Amino acid sequence: MQFLYPTFLYALLALAIPIIIHLFFFRRFKKVYFTNVKFLKEVKEETSARRKLRNFLVLLSRLLALACLIFAFAQPFLPQNSAVKKGEKSVSIFIDNSFSMSSLSEDVPLIEKAKQRAREIISAYNVEDRFQILTNDFEGRHQRLVSKEDALSLVDEVKISPAVKEMSKVTTRQEQALNSGIADNKTAYIISDFQKNITDVQTFQDTLIDTNLVPLQSVQEKNISLDSAWFDAPVQMMNQTNTLVVRVKNQSDEDAENIRLSLKHEGQTKPIGTLNIPARSVTTDTVNITILKTGWHEAELNITDYPIQFDDKYYFTFNVAEIIKVLIINDGNPNSYLNAAFKGAGYFQVTNQSSKQLDYSKFAEYDLIVGNDLLSVSSGLGSELKKYVSNGGNLTVFPAANANIGSFQSFLQNMSANELQAFEKQERTVSDINTEEFIFKDVYENRNAALKLPVTSSNFKMSSFASRGQERLLTYRDGTPFLSKYKLDQGNFYLCAAPLSEKHNNLVRNGEVFIPMLYKMAISTAKDKTIAHIIGQDDVIEADNFLTGSEMVYKLKGQSEEFIPEQKIIGSKVLLGTNNQIKEAGFYNLFLEQDEILSKYAFNYDRKESKLEYLNSADLKELGGDNVNIIDGTATANLTPIIGERSQGTILWRWFLILALVFLAIEVLLLRFWSVE
Repeated sequence: MQFLYPTFLYALLALAIPIIIHLFFFRRFKKVYFTNVKFLKEVKEETSARRKLRNFLVLLSRLLALACLIFAFAQPFLPQNSAVKKGEKSVSIFIDNSFSMSSLSEDVPLIEKAKQRAREIISAYNVEDRFQILTNDFEGRHQRLVSKEDALSLVDEVKISPAVKEMSKVTTRQEQALNSGIADNKTAYIISDFQKNITDVQTFQDTLIDTNLVPLQSVQEKNISLDSAWFDAPVQMMNQTNTLVVRVKNQSDEDAENIRLSLKHEGQTKPIGTLNIPARSVTTDTVNITILKTGWHEAELNITDYPIQFDDKYYFTFNVAEIIKVLIINDGNPNSYLNAAFKGAGYFQVTNQSSKQLDYSKFAEYDLIVGNDLLSVSSGLGSELKKYVSNGGNLTVFPAANANIGSFQSFLQNMSANELQAFEKQERTVSDINTEEFIFKDVYENRNAALKLPVTSSNFKMSSFASRGQERLLTYRDGTPFLSKYKLDQGNFYLCAAPLSEKHNNLVRNGEVFIPMLYKMAISTAKDKTIAHIIGQDDVIEADNFLTGSEMVYKLKGQSEEFIPEQKIIGSKVLLGTNNQIKEAGFYNLFLEQDEILSKYAFNYDRKESKLEYLNSADLKELGGDNVNIIDGTATANLTPIIGERSQGTILWRWFLILALVFLAIEVLLLRFWSVE
């Protein structure tokens, strides 16, 4: 047995007080009047013996009562595994309030059980101790130590949140808060279901803080999640069927049947069908979306699942451009076939400019730039074209028959493309078309049909460096490239080995190849457009820059919130930082003026919590080793006495206080009912 405050044991010297009282009070003589002295001697001897016994018992009761009272103030305990800490304590309690904590325990949701556990932990400490209440939200008010009463109030305010943090980040925040206090005794508690994908193995290693883990477990581990969705094509086209790929996961150990999938678009909800998903597996399905208008579109996928529902919806947005802008750079006269090809579709806006009169600052406004039979590419123009492609533009170049090969070599090297060599006047026929690449993919219903492919009377011979990343779209019979594609950062560069002029190339008369080729080039992109973002992960989003005045700022507005994001303008783009200001899944509009929507963004909850795999107490103990304590009480157990015993051992002062009262009662009973007269 040990004592928390051993200096109180000096008060045992006070045991001399009852002894002194006994010696002086009970030795006083009392006169006894007796009429007959015949039996006086016998009575005197009997009374004296009883009095001595009673007085001894009274003295013993007083001594024991006082001793027990002194022991109670010294707070005796039986030490347990952990060392007993004296003085003021700093205590950090992390309550996992992520979506997985909405699962049911035996009687209530896990989040309510976690809050109950937090209250019990707080109750095990003294009034002078200081507390930190921490959640996945990492709020500023949770970064300081507060009183016991304030800590209980903060626990009551904890609610389910879309935020989710790895345990390593949690322990770092706890350490920061505990080190800000003046107390030497620092203890951390983590109350969570300890999902495998957020519980870092290294979290509980090499820590100087007394770390205690309180694992909670749900009674039902079943969940179906809408994992993600993406369009099969990088750009969505109007008046056509656009294929959306949907990915659904079964996170449980049981097969899932008749999971209904539906799509909400243009204000209408359309049932897609039902899915049967084997246990612990993933299935993909396709949804066909017909787009009837240009502009921004909002859409929402839904599945039916219970009880975890935060991952049953998937929001996404996409934009169908009203006008596709094309710039044609000419060194000679404009190509009438090229202009006619674009004018055939009403949503193309074509601008023809001479290579000598270009405004480089407006390149970013165009979706496609076509170099029509260029004689040369100056260093300035080449630099601007590379910048345009790198930022997501599409560039197609047809060199002129009498092109300056030296000029083109410098430009093509800068574009990381194969270079032009000798111009050969030899007829060649294109024999192969790459229908697996976006430009010609899904263009022809019957790929085996005999297509009339281009024929050239002369063309440039091309170098063939494997490191340049060439992708052939059209190939001659001899295996040399006719039309090649190169990816450069976020954009695409297309290079033809022959001039566009009808004198050397009949491509312009081959409508079934030429027309879809130009159209798909204009809408292609090397970087897939993001149709949805993840809350907490995509803190920076990219948008086109529409800002013209320095006094205006971009704003994002959702269904229930509006805020000003961080803004950094880089050329024609602006980077917007959300900084965890988005809390709810849904659609958010970007605007400068309130009534003019510039872009639409969809944000979904992080699916990290969808995976229902947990670490049990044995796993946690194996990971943490001697650095952590596992507090694994039953669902109905009260943690207050358990925490008290862990921090102070088996507490005995209450028993000594009870014994003190018992001995005082014995003294009263002896004095009241044991008469020696």
